[in-house]
Amino acid sequence: MNTSIPWGLIAPLIVLQLILAVVGLISLYKAEATRGPKWLWVIIILCGNILGSVAYFIIGRKDAS
Repeated sequence: MNTSIPWGLIAPLIVLQLILAVVGLISLYKAEATRGPKWLWVIIILCGNILGSVAYFIIGRKDAS
């Protein structure tokens, strides 16, 4: 049984996920206020994969006004 993993397709998604998670966590750390508790956003970013990070950037951050 030869089940070859297509790393050419999977590796960029893994790298994108890691970059978004790191940038999201740094942004969360620097943010003074968020929509919801910060501990919850940490869980969403880490467990939500790419969608968790995107959700934080769209929903979680409060405007700087």
